[in-house]
Amino acid sequence: METQKAGKEVVNGINMYYEIYGEGEIPLVLIHGGGSTIQSTFGRLIPFLVATGKIIAVELQAHGRTSDRDEPESFAQDAKDVITLLKQLKIAKANFLGFSNGGTTTLHIAAHYPDVVNKIIVISANYQREGLIEGFYNGFGDATIDHMPEALKTSFLEVNPDQNALQTMFEKDKQRMLDFVDLSDNDISGIKSQALLMVADRDVIMPEHVVKISRLIEGSRLVILPGFHGAMIGENLNPDVSDKTIGFTVHLIETFLNQ
Repeated sequence: METQKAGKEVVNGINMYYEIYGEGEIPLVLIHGGGSTIQSTFGRLIPFLVATGKIIAVELQAHGRTSDRDEPESFAQDAKDVITLLKQLKIAKANFLGFSNGGTTTLHIAAHYPDVVNKIIVISANYQREGLIEGFYNGFGDATIDHMPEALKTSFLEVNPDQNALQTMFEKDKQRMLDFVDLSDNDISGIKSQALLMVADRDVIMPEHVVKISRLIEGSRLVILPGFHGAMIGENLNPDVSDKTIGFTVHLIETFLNQ
């Protein structure tokens, strides 16, 4: 799948990389997961999604082709970076699809930048630390880059061969999860945009947590699909997922966006 446009913008002190695919009035902004790139999270999804309209995929601070800043990563800063990028691209209104950490960023965007948001799709994401499965943090503080999945390391180095940049991204992602800053229930219940919430039944996010989100966001739609974290979108830690599974996910997304 060839991009219509790829580039970088100076955004809040970083050089932020983005790709644009397809055509359409209201773009769908794709926000990748932790430790990831556009391709490692969305490489298999984009060819399906591009038929639905315009896509803008971004890489966040210290990820892939986007530079770092001398500050910790945070979901709030990522949200600000995405919104600033859209402003510089002269995008006044967008739909947002975020996976995993990118879904948490999407919730921050919907809560704090409602004027830019049309609809949101949040896949396998939590807004509070308690949403992660029991045992998620066991040994997390002692994790090294050797514990990072090889597929994610390979994907990063394919677009940015700097080993130091990979190490920096790992350390900052790890610290952000250790210092996870919760959104409040009021933040979530204040979201007025239409929302599609998706999670897998064997996810690292507890389905019960996503049900809770669905109760807090008035009128939101909830989907629980069989599988593991990232399987429904063909994220690269799930290489055996069939195109039919991804196609079904895209059908749900497209139906929601066209409602």
